[in-house]
Amino acid sequence: MFYRQIGIAAIAAAALCTTLPAWGAEPRAVVELFTSQGCSSCPAADKLLGELRRDPTVVALSLPVDYWDYLGWKDTLALHSHSERQRDYSRTRGDREVYTPQVVVNGKVHALGSDKAAIERAIQQTRKSADTLMLRVSLSVADGRVTVASAAKGSGAGEVWLCAITKAVPVAIGRGENRGHTVTYYNVVRRWTKLGDWTGAAGNWSVPLADIERDGADAVAVVIQSGNAPKPGTMLGAAFASIR
Repeated sequence: MFYRQIGIAAIAAAALCTTLPAWGAEPRAVVELFTSQGCSSCPAADKLLGELRRDPTVVALSLPVDYWDYLGWKDTLALHSHSERQRDYSRTRGDREVYTPQVVVNGKVHALGSDKAAIERAIQQTRKSADTLMLRVSLSVADGRVTVASAAKGSGAGEVWLCAITKAVPVAIGRGENRGHTVTYYNVVRRWTKLGDWTGAAGNWSVPLADIERDGADAVAVVIQSGNAPKPGTMLGAAFASIR
């Protein structure tokens, strides 16, 4: 069945500095998949996200939603803030398109989450904007801390968000449309932490690794995004790293 229907909190301290570490490969896309364990059309998209995560130029994130829980199976990975984020994207775009499986590419264009060609077209479309992922971002894990650094860009505005991630979560689904199936979910976002605001200057933010490792997280991603949480905009920068 193809569904149509139709948070983000925890603030960490931020500190600016001018010394930047070495930069990794620059991503060409942040792909956010809105998925649900109660959606029979979603496993194909979940599998595709597992393939996309192997591309070093793609930051692939799975954001399980909770609005299909009433159908008979409560999604064990869902965050209500993911449902809110998906609705906020639709309001910002102005199209009110909210469904599963849906991907949002670089904060701007949505596509069917199981359609690889459509996702690639969305990546190409969003890359036409000079602002898309124009900001160099590094992410390092050392000495018990996770550190994010951004380059200077002269001017700009956005929010810096750190995502605690579990790279692979197999779930045996007992009820609902996917009952009897075990589905593996990849790069599942378990928690969002706002590190601070990006204002165009070089920035550096750091949080204890122990704050990330809760809930079985074994990876971390950072996104710097224009707009704000209720009105998310273009992805300005992003990075991904394993923590074990």
